[in-house]
Amino acid sequence: MDTASNIIDLVMLVDDNDTDNFISKRIIEITKFAKQIEIKNSGKSALEYLEKHAGEPDKTPDLVFLDINMPIVDGFVFLYEFEKHAESFVKPCKVIILSSSDNKRDIDKIINNEYVIKFITKPLTEVTLNEIKAEGF
Repeated sequence: MDTASNIIDLVMLVDDNDTDNFISKRIIEITKFAKQIEIKNSGKSALEYLEKHAGEPDKTPDLVFLDINMPIVDGFVFLYEFEKHAESFVKPCKVIILSSSDNKRDIDKIINNEYVIKFITKPLTEVTLNEIKAEGF
């Protein structure tokens, strides 16, 4: 994160729903929340990207917006694998769950993860992004 301007360098959106990714990308662009946005349509492709760029600070996201409910590699599996690789990242990478699920069991299961800093219900909004910035990210 570029602390001088309080703008996040790179955000990754991980969601299998193209419409949700489009909405999230647009609100991030409109609010100038991040300089770059990397979109991955599956947990698997997001993990592959992170593994490939683990030693590159300009390619490591500052923040990952992660959906829980995705086919094959869902949010839970992503977080499990993410934890294994997080130490290899050159800079800190935090996760925000962005999901349509309001299942308390899902939320409790994820919110205790040390890399998850927040749980947000879709859609991503300007208000939510402002809250994230106000909380220091």
